[in-house]
Amino acid sequence: MSTQRILQDKDFGRIVIRTRSTSRNISMRVKKDGLYVTVPPYSKTDRIMQVLDEYRSRLLESYNKIAAKPIDTSFRIDAPCFKLTVHTGNINCFAVRREEEGVMKIICPVDTDFSRQDVQKLLQAAIVRALKKSAASFLPPLLSFWSEKYGLKFKGLSITGAKTRWGSCSSRGKISLSCYLMLLPVHLMDYVILHELAHTREMNHGPQFWELLNNMTDGNALLLRSQLRKFTTAF
Repeated sequence: MSTQRILQDKDFGRIVIRTRSTSRNISMRVKKDGLYVTVPPYSKTDRIMQVLDEYRSRLLESYNKIAAKPIDTSFRIDAPCFKLTVHTGNINCFAVRREEEGVMKIICPVDTDFSRQDVQKLLQAAIVRALKKSAASFLPPLLSFWSEKYGLKFKGLSITGAKTRWGSCSSRGKISLSCYLMLLPVHLMDYVILHELAHTREMNHGPQFWELLNNMTDGNALLLRSQLRKFTTAF
């Protein structure tokens, strides 16, 4: 069982604090969209920030190396299941189009000033729209395939724009999947889906849950979980 807090920060933009019952120490990892901190239960925010400040300069150095670059016509996403490019054209407003080869294209007016913050926010929103559009056609058949293969029934599917949670499963068996799954390698996308399907039978993360998930992943559930935690998306 884990909980999450999100704090705004002058250096990292945001700090995502995740409480994990199995954690014994405070651990920190930088990603393109901020600093992620995993803490033991009942950790006080003041104490977390005190530890963070001890390592802030070193963490900030690492963060500046991987921080997201401004989105412009050089921006590309080339994931196995999702490809996107940014172009300018003779249009009056921003548009998202799917080309015949399956590449999603964001078309911007010729005079677009990519240095403006409001333009960057608009482009980020356009990318999320493109991700959701692709996910809406790609993920449902994949979920149904794994559901039928292992006889794990679900009550519905929703595609979300969640960036800090790959998926979830309600007590009623309704599954939510983040559109950001489209940026994952195929084997990790499958792992997330199988993880949520396993929750339709085992709602917690007890031994029976991991036994079920291991049976569906050739005994690699913990290895795949570790790979997923270390993965950094292209956006």
